[in-house]
Amino acid sequence: MSKILDAISFNADGLIAAIAQQHDTGEVLMMAWMNAESIEETLATGQVCYYSRSRQKLWRKGETSGQQQKLVEMRLDCDGDTLLLLVDQKGVACHTGRRNCFFLAARGGEWVEIAKPEVSPETLYGR
Repeated sequence: MSKILDAISFNADGLIAAIAQQHDTGEVLMMAWMNAESIEETLATGQVCYYSRSRQKLWRKGETSGQQQKLVEMRLDCDGDTLLLLVDQKGVACHTGRRNCFFLAARGGEWVEIAKPEVSPETLYGR
């Protein structure tokens, strides 16, 4: 594990950007942050675990919503400062209930919603 972690250029907060991509379609699902502990857990369990900056703790994707990500492969970019996670996404990836987090497009000088929620956040999180 040390060879993997030593190759990563973590930022000043000990984090690295991680992009989740559906392994079989290439769909970009989301971007989140990981720290050394979340990387170790992800590689050990095969279930993607991120680091929540707002909660200051590990965030096991899908632990509340059930919308888990199974790791297929973890890749490191040429600069060592961004991870690409090829995943098998169960359900939606976005907390808004959309398949991915990139549902706003800059069109005509404004942000336009290009994807509707597939499931309500209340259904996902019981709120």
